[in-house]
Amino acid sequence: KPFLNRCIRKSNPTDEVVTRTGLRNFFQEVSEDLEACHREMVWLAVTSFAFSLLTLVLLRVIPGLIVWLVLLAVVLACTAGTIWLWLRWQYEAEHLPPSAADSSRMRMNNWLYYAIAATVATLLVYLVILVMRKRIKLVVQLFKEAGKAIASMPFLLAEPIVTFATIAAVIVLYVYFTVWIESAGMLVVESNNSAKYVKDSTMLFTRWYNLFAFLWFCQFVIGCQHMVIAGAVAGWFFTRNKSNLSNPIGRSYCNLLRYHLGTVALGSFVIALVQFLRAMLKLLMHSVRNPQNRVTSFLFDCCQCCLQCFERFLQYLTRNAYILTAMHGDPFCQAGRNAFRLLTNNALRVFAINSVGDFVLVLAKVFVVVATGLIGVELIQKKVGLHHPYVPLILVGIFAYLVAHCFMTVY
Repeated sequence: KPFLNRCIRKSNPTDEVVTRTGLRNFFQEVSEDLEACHREMVWLAVTSFAFSLLTLVLLRVIPGLIVWLVLLAVVLACTAGTIWLWLRWQYEAEHLPPSAADSSRMRMNNWLYYAIAATVATLLVYLVILVMRKRIKLVVQLFKEAGKAIASMPFLLAEPIVTFATIAAVIVLYVYFTVWIESAGMLVVESNNSAKYVKDSTMLFTRWYNLFAFLWFCQFVIGCQHMVIAGAVAGWFFTRNKSNLSNPIGRSYCNLLRYHLGTVALGSFVIALVQFLRAMLKLLMHSVRNPQNRVTSFLFDCCQCCLQCFERFLQYLTRNAYILTAMHGDPFCQAGRNAFRLLTNNALRVFAINSVGDFVLVLAKVFVVVATGLIGVELIQKKVGLHHPYVPLILVGIFAYLVAHCFMTVY
């Protein structure tokens, strides 16, 4: 039957596999479960929004208490884990008979190694918190200012949602063009009167071109989000009389469209280029990799690791370059150079903000997901006749995480 001007088989070969493995019945039961508890899922979705807003309010009202409670929880967890490992090693040592086998002695030594490693890690945590206690206060102050900015510009919370929807549209376009590219080619008739479509060099190039365009557009959309948020927050922060602010988000969008599209395009191009090189290296690795040749595998893994680290570094540097561009209007290269200088001159502060701040935001996301999941367990377990009650809970948990991520991304 025709589909996108292409011929596809009416009988899908996967139908037989689905029928034999019982997946058809599973999908049927899941659809019945979703239909039976769709009201509860809607309420849980609303609950995830409520918990996300509550988390933002807490981060604005009592950020200091939350940050220090998180650090206290980390210290207690590290201390308790270290003590348990030492007690476990002591228990193994006391109950080890003199004629024990080598495997038992090795297991006892492993517990000793774990305890020593945990002790070193715990001492490092103590030392880091002690050295960076003043800089942790800076993290608290930044959370306060971020909360004030979100309260003054609540529509900033919609920016990640717009970005998510735009990236979803880009993914749909990528899949659409991929279907066209993979189903195209030159008709070649072979000697046994069979025909097949063969791609020439132009079509092969189009495949890679489509992939690079997809990576570039995704990074471009994310860069636009960073630029808009940075411009709006910078305009809000440097305005002494906040009552004189008039639509800072709209003004940031106008500045992006009028002045900074080239900056975002260049920054996203650099990141997409590294991602494209990683994709090509991965394809090359799978095509020439020999499981027996460990040296080649090790070299490929090292190259992949280096490119991934370089990509992470570029993403972080580019995001800070966007912030400086939104603040001062600098071109991309100059903003990147200034951002690198600022990051290196304030390395400890940057480390404190990234480590403590990101950890607090991760725990905030976990709080939203866990709280929504617990309420979901109470609601869904009361439904009678569900075949797979864990499926709605998993879907609700994923949705709650996406909602919390959209809210926390603004920070």
